[in-house]
Amino acid sequence: MKSGIHPEYNKISAKCACGSEFELGSVNKEINVEICSSCHPFFTGKQKLIDTAGRIEKFNKKYAKHLTKKEKE
Repeated sequence: MKSGIHPEYNKISAKCACGSEFELGSVNKEINVEICSSCHPFFTGKQKLIDTAGRIEKFNKKYAKHLTKKEKE
């Protein structure tokens, strides 16, 4: 390998929005993530629905006829 052209590989501490921290190896100085394995619904088994600006109600209103038709069958 040529010397001087490769980035420096560091051990860093990645931080999640939920507060957990874990060590990684990266060429970046620091990493901040929004979701990690400690708070992701797939790994925790807990589903969190965050309704932003009534999107769930808007969806249910838009597809109300289709949803009631499926329930009758």
